[in-house]
Amino acid sequence: MQSSASWQQSSFDRAVAQAQKSLDEAGGPVGAALDKGGQLIAAGHNERVQSGDPIAHGEMSCLRQAGRQKSYKDTVLYTTLAPCAMCAGTIVQFGIPLVVVGEAHTFPGEIEFMRSRGVEVMVLDDERCRRMMQEFQERYPEVWKEDIGES
Repeated sequence: MQSSASWQQSSFDRAVAQAQKSLDEAGGPVGAALDKGGQLIAAGHNERVQSGDPIAHGEMSCLRQAGRQKSYKDTVLYTTLAPCAMCAGTIVQFGIPLVVVGEAHTFPGEIEFMRSRGVEVMVLDDERCRRMMQEFQERYPEVWKEDIGES
């Protein structure tokens, strides 16, 4: 299993850029990037609003971009926001060993669920991520409620 020391700033920055892209499109500012063996293999962002797809969260879009993987054993998933139950379940299902989370203040997600299933979770408390999510929640409160299933 990879340790938290093996995360890469450049991959996390790619996830942040993806989140900003989604916010610029009036979508949920959640970006994700998947690193395998030290190399970025995919990135994606929340496309729920843009594509009308209710499960196109940032993590799901990133994994879709990565395509089929024989194994996720050597991967790190970077995400700007703590994963929801759906995304956390996918992370656990495929055995992604390390998830680097930008922030968990605006939405706590399912960090403890992932940890209870053996996933190492590292929370960065990144101010850029928090600012984007706060802006989104203020500008589009109804869309945010939809995104987390509270509408």
